[in-house]
Amino acid sequence: METVAQKFVEMARLVNERAEGNITLEEMKRFADGLTIVAPTENALKVAANRYFRRDEEGNICEDWHGMLERVATDIATEEDGTINETLAYVFQCLMEAGLFFPNSPTLMNAGTPVQQLQACFVLPIDDSMESIFETLKHSALIQKSGGGVGYFLGKIRQKGAIVRSTGGQASGPLSFLSIYNKVSDEIRQGGRRRGASLATLNYNHPDIMEFIDSKRRGGELSNFNISVRVDNRFMEAVEKNEEYDLVEPHTGRPTGQKLKAGDVFTRICENAHLNGEPGLLFYDAINAENPTPHLGEIEATNPCGEQPLLPYESCNLGSINLARMLKKEGERFVPDWEKIRYVAQIATIFLDRVIDRNKSPLPQIDKVIQGNRKIGLGIMGLAQYLIRQGIPYNSEESFRAAEKVMKEIAVQSKITSRELAAEKGPFPNYKGSVWDKLGLPQRNATTTTIAPTGSLSIFADASPSAEPLFGVGFARNIMDGRFIQIDPVFEEMWRERFGEELPQFIKELIGEK
Repeated sequence: METVAQKFVEMARLVNERAEGNITLEEMKRFADGLTIVAPTENALKVAANRYFRRDEEGNICEDWHGMLERVATDIATEEDGTINETLAYVFQCLMEAGLFFPNSPTLMNAGTPVQQLQACFVLPIDDSMESIFETLKHSALIQKSGGGVGYFLGKIRQKGAIVRSTGGQASGPLSFLSIYNKVSDEIRQGGRRRGASLATLNYNHPDIMEFIDSKRRGGELSNFNISVRVDNRFMEAVEKNEEYDLVEPHTGRPTGQKLKAGDVFTRICENAHLNGEPGLLFYDAINAENPTPHLGEIEATNPCGEQPLLPYESCNLGSINLARMLKKEGERFVPDWEKIRYVAQIATIFLDRVIDRNKSPLPQIDKVIQGNRKIGLGIMGLAQYLIRQGIPYNSEESFRAAEKVMKEIAVQSKITSRELAAEKGPFPNYKGSVWDKLGLPQRNATTTTIAPTGSLSIFADASPSAEPLFGVGFARNIMDGRFIQIDPVFEEMWRERFGEELPQFIKELIGEK
C-alpha cells in the first residue's frame, strides 16, 4: 500500500513532469466563449432567494440569479488597487452560469457586500480556562454570523469533578460548555440565512469520553453540533486486541487511575452511530501524517463536516466542480472531457486563490494563518451522474478507478496552477519547512483539494451531491423554511431518451410533487 510520504512524492513528480503550465488569460476567454449558459432550475432559484440574493434595508430582494453571479465574479476579479480584471470576471461568471463550478456558500453570499467574509471552514482553539472558553465563544459567534462553520477540540478542558485550585471548586467538564456553545449557535443564523454549524471532538482517553459518546443518544440535544471521537493508532490497535487503556487528566497529562476497555468503547461508538449517525471518528495520526505544514504545529480538529483538517485559527475556502458536465459524447457513449476538466480545474484554482485576497477575516488571528498558508479546497459534485452517464455502477471496481482517475487529474491540475501562481506571486509565506518545500515543489497554496458536501451548491448546479451515490431518483428536501421536490435530471434525460416523452406526472406525484 502506498504510504502518505509516497503520495506526496508522486504528486510532486506528476506536477513537475507536466509540460503544460497555467492557461493564459486569452485561452480562458476562448474557453468561456464556447460555454453553454444553463438556466437555473426552479429549486435553485428558491434556495438562492431564501439565502443568497442580496436584500435592501427593508428586507426586499434586490438581485436575481444573474446579478448574484455577476456580483461574485466581479468581486473575485478585483485587483489590489481596486481595478477590475474584466476578462477574468467574464470567465468566472461564465463558469458559474454554465453550472461547471461554484464556490462555497459564504463567497456566494458575501462577495461584493460589506460583510466580505468568504471562508466556509474554521477551527478555533479552546484552552482550559474560563477566559479562553468564553473568548472562543465570542469568536465563534462572529464567524457564524458571517456564514462560517467552526470546529473545536475540547480535549484541553479538564474533566467534570476535577478540582480547580484557584477557587477550590470543581470543574463542570467540557460537556457543560458544549451545551452553552450549542445554545449560542441556536440563536445565530449564519449571516441570517443558515443555522450555526459546529463540530466538537474529544480524545478517546479523556475522562469524560463516555458521556461525550452518549451526548447525542437521546436526540434533540446539541442539534447544531456534529461530534467525533479523536482516536489514534494505539487506540485502534487496542480495539483489535480488546486491551484496556488509561484515562488521562487533560490539564496534567497524568493517568487518572481509571481504565476503559477499548473494545467496549468502540462498540458504544458503533451503537450510537447506528442509532443516529454520531459520533464519528477523527483519525488523529492519519490527519497529521498529511499535514502539509507540520513545522507550524499539529492539527487538532476539522471543520464541521470533517472534510477539512485545519490548524488552530485556520480557515479554508472551498469550491466544487460539477463532474456531471465534464463529459462529451463519442458516438453513443459518454466519455470524460479531459480538456474541459483541465480548464475548469485551473480556472477554479485561480478563483479560489483570489478569494483569499478578497476575504475579510472576522479575527486578526485567523487572517494571519489564512495568509500564511493560503489553503484552498477544490472538490467535486455530480460524481454519481458522471458514472451513470458512462454506464458505470457506483459500487464497482470500475467506478473506483474512474473516480480516482478524475480526482487525481483535478488534484494535479490544481497543483500545476498553484505552482504557476507561486512563480508569479511567490509561494505561501509558510512554505519554507513545509512538505512542498522539502519536495522542491513551489506552491501558492498549502492545500488545493478537498471533498465538501455541496448541499446548496449541488442544487445550484442541478447535480448529485458531492461524491455521494444517488439515494433516490426523486426526493423531498427541507432547507430552512422551504420544502421542495427534487428529481434527478439525468434520470429525466434518460427517460426521455429511452421512451421519447417527458417523465409521467404520476411518477412525479409518487415522490410528492403536486
